[in-house]
Formats: sequence, C-alpha cells, structure tokens
Amino acid sequence: MKKESFIVYIGLGSNLGDRLENLKRALNHISALEHCSLIKFSSVYETPPLGIQDQHDFYNIVAKFETSIIPIEFIKALKRIETDMGRPKDYIKWGPRIIDCDILFVNDLVLSHHDLTIPHPELQNRKFVLVPLLELENIQHPILNCSVEELLNTTSDQSTIRNVAKINIA
Repeated sequence: MKKESFIVYIGLGSNLGDRLENLKRALNHISALEHCSLIKFSSVYETPPLGIQDQHDFYNIVAKFETSIIPIEFIKALKRIETDMGRPKDYIKWGPRIIDCDILFVNDLVLSHHDLTIPHPELQNRKFVLVPLLELENIQHPILNCSVEELLNTTSDQSTIRNVAKINIA
C-alpha cells in the first residue's frame, strides 16, 4: 500500500548570525529528511520583529514540500532541526532566533493538537508569511474560506516587508 503524500507549506525565519545561510541550511536539513522533497521556495523577505522590537530584523521565506511524514511527526522533525542548528529549547517568545520553522498548511487539513495547529493560527496576521506564500501560490485557507491574496489584502499587519534576496541551494 502506498503511503499518503502531503503538500506542506513551511514558514522559516532567522534574525541571528548569517540569516541567509541559516535559511539555506534549514532548507537543506528539511530536504534531507527521508520521504521529504522540496518543491519550491519563495524569495527572502526582510521584516521587522514581532513583539520584542529591540532585536535584528528577520529574514523570512516560505517553502513547499511534498512528504509522506505525518504532520505530528513532521513538526517534531522540524523542532529537531531547529535544535540541531542551535536554537535553545527554552527561548523568549518573539525573541531572537537562529531559525524558526512553522508549518503553515498541510493539504487542506484542519488539525488542533497540543503540539500543532493547522492551518497556523496566526498566519492571517503576518505579512512575513502571507507575502512569500502568495509568491508561491494563492491557496485557499480551509477555515477562513478565502485565498492568501484576500488574507493579505485584509490583514491588520501594517509592517514593512522587503524582498532582499533569492536563495540558491544545491
């Protein structure tokens, strides 16, 4: 029997060290997971931090993967990658970080679990997710019943977002 395949959109962000290199490394680590293939990823966007303002701006991207890893196991793998890249287990919410990996969407799945909520519950309030996601695809939010473009046009997030780079990975 063939395993079910999932299309997963992941938001990645970094504001410590070599932000561009951190994003590249994270993409490579995720791509190296068994049964996980990178399909495409957005440009890099620079955005101001949420919450704690006294920190460097973030570099953010959104990546699209195909995987047969179930979502609960996938988020565990992402958290291991964050730890392996140097993110401490205990960190300040909205504080600086080497890497942050969030699952945004998995197919049209709706999931509420203590370790994971899909779709990501705050994505409609975050231009740093909506803009790179829209660069990839204008998908439909399965709960809010509107497209990413509609979410971007109605978001309360008024932060400035700048396209700063394209990543090349091997």
